[in-house]
Amino acid sequence: MLRFVLLFALGLLASTGAFADTGIPALTLVTGEDGTQSYTVTIQILAIMTALTFIPAALVMMTSFTRIIIVFAILRQALGLQQSPSNQILIGLALFLTFFIMTPVWEEINVSALQPYLSEDVTALEAVQLAKKPITEFMLAQTREDHVDLFARIAGHNIIRSTDEIPFSVLVPAFMTSELKTAFQIGFIVFIPFLVIDLVIASILMAMGMMMLSPIIISLPFKIMLFVLIDGWALVMGTLASSFGAG
Repeated sequence: MLRFVLLFALGLLASTGAFADTGIPALTLVTGEDGTQSYTVTIQILAIMTALTFIPAALVMMTSFTRIIIVFAILRQALGLQQSPSNQILIGLALFLTFFIMTPVWEEINVSALQPYLSEDVTALEAVQLAKKPITEFMLAQTREDHVDLFARIAGHNIIRSTDEIPFSVLVPAFMTSELKTAFQIGFIVFIPFLVIDLVIASILMAMGMMMLSPIIISLPFKIMLFVLIDGWALVMGTLASSFGAG
């Protein structure tokens, strides 16, 4: 992710000429023999630090993080646990599982874009275009066609002949919508076994005349025991990873 943001910042530098004022040393614009332009190191560092603020948004919008954290939240609700595991633990699990799932994509960005740029084989703008391809392929693999058609129609792109013609401004919201739908589908499947336990416990308590006793209090240890016996965390995390094709 840091590599992608680095390339994003360099792309901003390569595509703008707003600070091409040679009167200030910190804003010096150097033109190479082949016509390419580059900025001083000071401005590059400033742009990179600014681009780092986009990491949380990029992490949520263009990776597997959203699907994972939603499923974890639904799982905690299904177990009947309000504060355990805590939000910090769930976010930590979601982050590390996201790193595991996205590692092939980031390795491809490193090989095809970052290393050629560091070797000065490609320009910053070309490196950004090369880095965009693996991310786009990952997002397209998880995005439903009807969601792409929806946002393409809203944006006025009525005719899209191939996936290469899908604008990034259309792909990102379509990807997010697909991720939300998939997350709730997985969450529904996860929720059903625990709901059955709640219904069974509630029926038994009503048959025994204990209507004043909350079924949640009685069903909670049974749900935890079931989840531990089936190695629930490994199953859920394995299912999430394999749903992205990284299992």
